[in-house]
Amino acid sequence: MRCPLCETVNPPGADACEKCQAPLTALDTPLAQGPLEANLLTTPVSVLEPRPPVTVPATGTLGDAIRQMIDVRVGAVLVTGPGGELVGILTERDFLTKVAGVAGYESLPVSQFMTRGPETVEPTDALAVALGRMDAGGYRHLPVVRDGKPVGVISVRDVLRYLTTLGSDA
Repeated sequence: MRCPLCETVNPPGADACEKCQAPLTALDTPLAQGPLEANLLTTPVSVLEPRPPVTVPATGTLGDAIRQMIDVRVGAVLVTGPGGELVGILTERDFLTKVAGVAGYESLPVSQFMTRGPETVEPTDALAVALGRMDAGGYRHLPVVRDGKPVGVISVRDVLRYLTTLGSDA
């Protein structure tokens, strides 16, 4: 990153210029290029009204998890530890890529097949943050947490619904 004051080339992510000590952090702040981008940069995830999380304990079985997913009609369950903290996520994709063909899967532990330490957002994070994480990881579901505990789940579909409500105002 080039310092706007002295033109010194600094390493990416530098907080201050190595030569003149001018602050560089403001240069990393994204700037909206239109009303849609401004909306995504300022609107919190909470506007999506995340669905309450469907959770299973890490000690639960895949049979329990799949029954919950079918009963509640969701594509992902959040896996929690003994204190209610988020420890993983188990999705339809996990069943297709990790579980399909495994004999007796119904009685196997969720912890063996879940994705550990999933990316998350907080209700106050900007929609742009959520979209960036979903895009970078190829995720369709993103847990919403507060103090490490799940409070909701958002999906790509939720974001698309929100964007379509903006219509021509964006």
